[in-house]
Amino acid sequence: MGKLTKPKNSKQLATFCAKIAAEKIASEIIVMDLTKYETAPTDYFVICSSDSANQSKAITDFLLRQAKTVGLEKPKVEGEEIADWILIDFFDVVFHIMLTEIRDYYKIENLWNEATFYQFNLETSKLNKL
Repeated sequence: MGKLTKPKNSKQLATFCAKIAAEKIASEIIVMDLTKYETAPTDYFVICSSDSANQSKAITDFLLRQAKTVGLEKPKVEGEEIADWILIDFFDVVFHIMLTEIRDYYKIENLWNEATFYQFNLETSKLNKL
């Protein structure tokens, strides 16, 4: 993993989360820009799928360690006990780590289908618009 720096804005924080997910081999990593919605609960959603509760916990642990390393305030975390859907709330960015079957069932991307969707590219560490 390349050197991480403290994100300066919410889009950089969303990219930071997506990169962490990619480093831990999460799949179907997307970033949703919700900034054009007045009633959106956050600026960005980052959503990824994992194959197991252990992988979800590993992604969460790694993200929390890296966030601390770069000096980010500790986010609120929910769902770690069962780990089928872990939500990490940085306020401006909410990161959803979901087991594949849970993500397929809830399809939360469809709730905000007018959002701008991005896919994370690990090789370039950039978001590519879908």
